[in-house]
Amino acid sequence: MAQNWHQVDVDRNLAALERAAGLEDLQAVIVDLCEAYRINHMVYHWVNSQGDQYGCGTYSPAWVARYIEKEYLRVDPVILGCNQRFHPVDWKRLDWSSKAARLFRSEAIEYGVGNQGFSIPMRGPNGQYALFTASHSCSDDEWQVFKNQHRRPLILLAHFFNQKALEFEPERVPEASRTLSPREVDAMTFLAMGYNRAKAADTMEISEHTLRVYIESARFKLGAVNTTHAVARAMSRGLIVV
Repeated sequence: MAQNWHQVDVDRNLAALERAAGLEDLQAVIVDLCEAYRINHMVYHWVNSQGDQYGCGTYSPAWVARYIEKEYLRVDPVILGCNQRFHPVDWKRLDWSSKAARLFRSEAIEYGVGNQGFSIPMRGPNGQYALFTASHSCSDDEWQVFKNQHRRPLILLAHFFNQKALEFEPERVPEASRTLSPREVDAMTFLAMGYNRAKAADTMEISEHTLRVYIESARFKLGAVNTTHAVARAMSRGLIVV
């Protein structure tokens, strides 16, 4: 029988967020939210306009350390899928078909992340990007009931959470970009022109591995969360012209 999810006082949740006076307060708020909704985890991850990152949530320190150690950011279907979306998404709708993704999911479940998830991507001024996630261990039917009951409040809370994080960003104007090398400019330009990596590498007469090095270096300098974000930032700052 499906779990009977209880009602949550959304106004009380919003009031708690309103009282938050700094980033450190958001951790306490998200722990309280997780308890209020009686689910395993809630997580908020923010990349500000300068490329600095901030995260808070209820994942275990062991899982966070494992995630960083294994560089799962590169294979996590939630991160990869939400970077390409503007609307909330259930994890089951993401692409888990690769071997790397399936192994990642199995390990995440072992660490208590949960087999169900609902993520809300958000974008703000000057390239700011954030992701708010709720996850739990339960059946598909139980999770559907949870989403039917709480989807709208969670979306509201996610955007209000993001709004508070933006308020705490000291300066919303990004710092001057670090200069890209000529080869990094070439790599970004060809990607902006729609070349795939194989074609871009062939045009530059380099290996795809070397191309990847240039792309990752440029992405780091631009403070971008992925390659598409890096290309967009390079174009918006006049570093490449297509």
